[in-house]
Amino acid sequence: MTGKLYGVGLGPGDPELVTVKAARLIGEADVVAFHSARHGRSVAKTIAQPYFRDDQIMEQLIYPVTTEDTDDYQGEIDQFYEEAAARLAAHLDAGRNVVVLAAGDPFFYGSYMHMHKRLADRYEWEVVPGVTSVSGASAVLGTPLVERDEVLTILPGTLPPAELAERLKNTDSAAILKLGRTFGNVKQALENAGRLDNAWYVERATTGRQKTSPLADVDPDTVPYFSLALLPSHSKPGAAKGEVTVVGLGPGHTAWLTPEARRELAAADDLVGYTTYLDRVADRPGQTKHASHNQVESERAAFALDLARKGKRVAVVSSGDPGVFAMATAVLEVAAEQPDVPVKIIPGVTAANAVAAKAGAPLGHDYAVISLSDRLKPWDVIAERLEAAAKADLVIAIYNPASKARTHQVHDMRDLLLQHRAPETPVVVGRDVGGPEEEIRVGTLETLDPDTIDMRCLLIIGSSQTIVTDAGVVFTPRRYPS
Repeated sequence: MTGKLYGVGLGPGDPELVTVKAARLIGEADVVAFHSARHGRSVAKTIAQPYFRDDQIMEQLIYPVTTEDTDDYQGEIDQFYEEAAARLAAHLDAGRNVVVLAAGDPFFYGSYMHMHKRLADRYEWEVVPGVTSVSGASAVLGTPLVERDEVLTILPGTLPPAELAERLKNTDSAAILKLGRTFGNVKQALENAGRLDNAWYVERATTGRQKTSPLADVDPDTVPYFSLALLPSHSKPGAAKGEVTVVGLGPGHTAWLTPEARRELAAADDLVGYTTYLDRVADRPGQTKHASHNQVESERAAFALDLARKGKRVAVVSSGDPGVFAMATAVLEVAAEQPDVPVKIIPGVTAANAVAAKAGAPLGHDYAVISLSDRLKPWDVIAERLEAAAKADLVIAIYNPASKARTHQVHDMRDLLLQHRAPETPVVVGRDVGGPEEEIRVGTLETLDPDTIDMRCLLIIGSSQTIVTDAGVVFTPRRYPS
């Protein structure tokens, strides 16, 4: 009968923070395994020392290399893990229960996980969670990590500084681990993100060697690996009041709403938009929605800017991408008349890209985007642009093709394009893409029935190179014949 494998979390350093269960399992184990560097000292062993028995077998797993002294760190460390797992397997095969000690939590940047991956499919196992270093640091600072709807981000200091800074800009609270030699880059990333003033440094939390201080005051040459940076609850600088953000919701499916758009919607005091689009945004306590109908873009923009002047953080919602026949231009036009309110644009998945993806890749080469709506520009201009795009052999994405008040445009477009395109030119009709009544139809320019097209449709007219496969997949090759 084989033994049982235990991954036992010990907490951040104070032996009294070892859980009752962890202490019992350590005391009962036949074999206690722990990792250490080549100097032989082990943080995990030191924490667990009070719970050892004299007759236990101790397996010291000594890391053979560091990233500084080898050109093949990953290869050598993988070989080490294989050999260490084999040593533990020998004990398990002999019927001995093995406890692998892990500072903090076994599955939180811990060494135990590498043993687990190699042994858990062959032996009975159990993982005992431990207090993480992040929780320990928060406790010794006496400050909450997160409250209510705040988001906590855990980051390794080994990330490139630019990526680290970008992630730090967009989170409420954060903990950055794996400091030591990365500290300089971490400090620079915090400064670039505008978060350095609120960052705290915690070294060896909950131990007798514990240190805490504002991170800006720390000497990089004194920072050990067992330290972390913490941005606690309410550390994010308050967003400037009195601003308007125009947010693209995408074509309809919630999966197409970007993380950036979600954050802006959540942070807004007021939401402004066309009723249908506002209904797609979940109600949140403390937010106010201001709905209006679809043909008052300028009035809607002016209303949003007035709210911002009163100190509100306003999100103007728009379907698809707000810069494509949508609210971004309307807001910027009105804001330009009195440029006292900052306006930010958050992109979204466009209807053209959504329909194209559902059909295949019809926009894989050069293409034009044209709206058939003549409410804001004369039909003669639209016709000229359609003809120019057709003569240039561009794929054409058609927005706003028809409505109850506009019924001739699709007929006229088809007749005009047939003067320059072959009757068998592929046409994709996407209706309610991303919505509950989604439909994708693939046909030809000659067989396009204008009476089946409404405002919920987007059309993609192929070029001479656009292909429809036997399976109905539409794509336009990237190479054009010479």
